[in-house]
This record gives sequence, structure tokens and C-alpha cells, in this order.
Amino acid sequence: MAEAYIIDTVRTPVGRRGGGLSQVHSADLGAHVLTALVERTGIDPSLVEDVVFGCLDTIGSQSGDIARTCWLAAGLPEEVPGTTVDRQCGSSQQAIHFAAQGVMSGTQDL
Repeated sequence: MAEAYIIDTVRTPVGRRGGGLSQVHSADLGAHVLTALVERTGIDPSLVEDVVFGCLDTIGSQSGDIARTCWLAAGLPEEVPGTTVDRQCGSSQQAIHFAAQGVMSGTQDL
């Protein structure tokens, strides 16, 4: 079984309703995260096999597949799929586990 490694982490700031980030679209926040990861790690974004995001309350502007929307908003390759996990307080942790399972099972590399 392959081993999975976390090579870098970035997250969006925590916001609140009507707060300082309320006018920033969630896809733009996520796009900044993805752009930073690509720049910091030097990975070729075309090698990414799936974008997995954890997102609490996928409603309103972040409804649908916000992971894919963020990827596209960052100007990254449209051939890369995405999936969004909404598991309330455990969304991001579950997204990490799903990504690790893909690598460890041999179905994904990056």
C-alpha cells in the first residue's frame, strides 16, 4: 500500500456573517488558497487528479461544487475534477482523509 504525505497546507480565513470578508465570494477565497499551494509547492497543476475541499454549509454562493469552482477561479486546468465535502465540523478533516485514501489505495498519485 502506498503512503500518503501532506506536502503543504493552506486554509481560508474564518469568516462570519456580515464580517470583513462577507463581500468576498467564497470561490475567490478558495482560488487564493489553490494558487498559493501551486506556487509554494511548485507542482504542475495538470498532474492533480482531484481537488477535494471541505466546506461547512454549502449554501448560497458556495453551493454546488465549490472545490471545482475555486479551481477554475484560480485559472487552473479545467480537466481536473473536484469534489466538496460538507460534514459540518469535520469537513476539512474528511477531505484530507478522502485524498489520503485515494493515494493509499493506488487510484491517485497527486
